[in-house]
Amino acid sequence: GLDLYGLSPAAQALSPLREGNTEEKGEMRLTNDTRTWAQRFPMDRQPSMEELDRYADSPLWPELRQYLRDAYGAEPRAEYSRCGLEPGWNLKFKKGGKALDTVYLRPGYVTAMISVAPKDEAAAAGVLLTCTEYTRALYRKTASSKMGRWLMLDLTLPEVLEDIKALL
Repeated sequence: GLDLYGLSPAAQALSPLREGNTEEKGEMRLTNDTRTWAQRFPMDRQPSMEELDRYADSPLWPELRQYLRDAYGAEPRAEYSRCGLEPGWNLKFKKGGKALDTVYLRPGYVTAMISVAPKDEAAAAGVLLTCTEYTRALYRKTASSKMGRWLMLDLTLPEVLEDIKALL
């Protein structure tokens, strides 16, 4: 079953949220660490890729990273956001200066923000025909602006990974 953080037993074993995972003088101590991502890694404490992977603890996250590397030559670049809705460290993937994807870390998964520019909405409508109902519903609920639509897709299922790939 899931624990109080919504983590599966496999995720609990490696997650920095599980009892026993703290970093004090490099030792493990028993404690319940209920800090948010932004509290764990303030602006002056950039997380390592290992810490990012351990927190996300999802086999889909490395798959997304590999896809972005193979398809676009994009490597993750950690950036600190002061945004009120999503403060803290996130990962940006860019190709030729254009943002492809921004990844937000969650305990046990990641959220991929895909931006659909107004000029790309017609093409996106065609792609959405092949996407999951989750992604189609999210697209319908996401307001369009002069900057486009910013889809925040929770990468929790292999089918959502395929949706992300298709929308990119």
